[in-house]
Amino acid sequence: MQLNALPRYDTSVNTTGCCPRFNPEGWEGQELRFRDKPFLRATTRAVMHVPVDMGRVFSRVQARMEESGAMNRDDFIVLSRDLSPWRAEHLFAVSKPVAGEEMTTLSGIFLTRVFEGPYREAKHWQDEMEALARAEGHDPKAVYFFYTTCPRCAKAYGRNYVVGLVQV
Repeated sequence: MQLNALPRYDTSVNTTGCCPRFNPEGWEGQELRFRDKPFLRATTRAVMHVPVDMGRVFSRVQARMEESGAMNRDDFIVLSRDLSPWRAEHLFAVSKPVAGEEMTTLSGIFLTRVFEGPYREAKHWQDEMEALARAEGHDPKAVYFFYTTCPRCAKAYGRNYVVGLVQV
């Protein structure tokens, strides 16, 4: 895969008016290579890993990204990871800086796996991503998840796809 490129994120089917139906084709078993890939960084609060302000934070961030022209539907991903039982980090891929938001970059090689199931399986998926890195001969570094749809849309579509990424 090309440097800083993502698999195609198909947004053509959106019957909910919120999240598009995720098409997992092309996301399984990829090796993504990032070098200073730009992201907007936001954090959310949680109670024992259950987010409490995600909707508000995501709405603010996405509105600012759209207003600034930094959202690129052809290069879309939000990487999420728990920093503690009380806080999570979310990295939104952007095409340029967004005023009033924290910006960062990400570099490294990331292996992907597509999961399907309830969000409560994330701990098991975390373990699987770390095992995947080890099976490929690498020490796992950070593990991120791309939650492809919100809970309401996952219920409407009848599938809850989550893409795991492990940095190696």
